[in-house]
Amino acid sequence: MALFESYERRIDKINAVLNSYGISSIEEAEKITKDAGLDVYNMVKGIQPICFENACWAYIVGAAIAIKKGCRRAADAAAAIGEGLQAFCIPGSVADHRKVGLGHGNLGKMLLEETTECFCFLAGHESFAAAEGAIGIAKSANKVRQKPLRVILNGLGKDAAQIISRINGFTYVATEMDYVTGEVKELYRRSYSNGERAKVLCYGANDVTEGVAIMHKEKVDVSITGNSTNPTRFQHPVAGTYKKECIELGRKYFSVASGGGTGRTLHPDNMAAGPASYGMTDTMGRMHSDAQFAGSSSVPAHVEMMGLIGMGNNPMVGATVAVAVAIQQAADEGRF
Repeated sequence: MALFESYERRIDKINAVLNSYGISSIEEAEKITKDAGLDVYNMVKGIQPICFENACWAYIVGAAIAIKKGCRRAADAAAAIGEGLQAFCIPGSVADHRKVGLGHGNLGKMLLEETTECFCFLAGHESFAAAEGAIGIAKSANKVRQKPLRVILNGLGKDAAQIISRINGFTYVATEMDYVTGEVKELYRRSYSNGERAKVLCYGANDVTEGVAIMHKEKVDVSITGNSTNPTRFQHPVAGTYKKECIELGRKYFSVASGGGTGRTLHPDNMAAGPASYGMTDTMGRMHSDAQFAGSSSVPAHVEMMGLIGMGNNPMVGATVAVAVAIQQAADEGRF
């Protein structure tokens, strides 16, 4: 039985990357991580339990590369993990063309650098993957940062935001938009736990105007959009509008678009042209993003279809940060 999904289509490329770092096989990569005291497989499963086997092995390969490169800072380890993820991209796939694996590594690096102060999952709250990603970051990033990274969720619907907060132990922030002044007012906060999860702020908005105001309120530096059932009503319009306004203010904002692929989501032309047609979510992402991922923010099978690995893009952000932090901790303790 193959070690992971689409093994035959991936293994030659994986071995070539491993060999370039003096690692003979994927099994040796696993040994390198275990010798450093890391259980990468279960770390990844713990962030998105429904992820595919290839997701766990991709992070094992990425972690082994980071160790071989002597990465002692989590930020550097994250970039190296991206090399492992890229090695798993099926040649010729959408993910391969977009260098999505490297993109995930660089996003993780950005979240671990002190210059990034606030990260936002800009998602429709019908997607729990944003919560999975937020939990992965909240549990790990601040273990190595000097200044804690603020993590927020900003989505459509106040009831949904409060439900997500209650289920996951986040802090719900109730807001009211003043459409006369253009400012959003904070009404109250309610924390649903006392630990790391409570530091994640969860906002619900009634519309795009309020969503953009929330982005300004928190001074979001980096965000990733989801593609759930309201991508054209909320996530992409908020990211695009906030991007425009940040440019006008001279403020840096790095926008990542999760989703899109081969034109299979929300066709703008109804021609079912497959790869020849950008889907609407893909098109909107291209309009505002600094980096574009491929496949669903939440569904492992869709990201797999795009040629990367079987893990939602949002949980993947959490996994990259968590594994990178574990590598820095291992280095600090002299385990490699």
